[in-house]
Amino acid sequence: MLRAIRIYLSLILSGNLIWEALQLPLYTVWQTGTPGQQAFAVVHCTGGDFLIATTALVLALMTIGSNDWPASHFKRVAAAAIALGLGYAIFSEWLNVSVRGTWSYSALMPVVSLAGWKVGLSPLLQWSIVPTVCFVLTRHFWRPQRAYGRG
Repeated sequence: MLRAIRIYLSLILSGNLIWEALQLPLYTVWQTGTPGQQAFAVVHCTGGDFLIATTALVLALMTIGSNDWPASHFKRVAAAAIALGLGYAIFSEWLNVSVRGTWSYSALMPVVSLAGWKVGLSPLLQWSIVPTVCFVLTRHFWRPQRAYGRG
């Protein structure tokens, strides 16, 4: 289990770093921020993404995982972790853009309305695509460890 978690978390960190850097022009910091502020935004948001993904995975494993994950219940845990991360992302985007004004979208960000909340499309895609790809890659790279020469 630990090996699969390490693989997933390494992939999710890398995937979110790339996504955050690529989506930066969809936020106003791209036009108004200094290069240092832009770099800070990418690193800060990637760190937040990592914490969200880690928490979502741990909650999924605690509630519906099994002792032999990922050999069993892999898809169930992955679906739950993705749903938890996506749900939190929707809430966080709404809270930080619409309520707190912590960050704002540029005119380039496509916005969708979810239950009356306006949320950027890029973060929704990020929390749908990045974890899905990372779980698929985790399953591909994870191999059960076999005990050779024991005894």
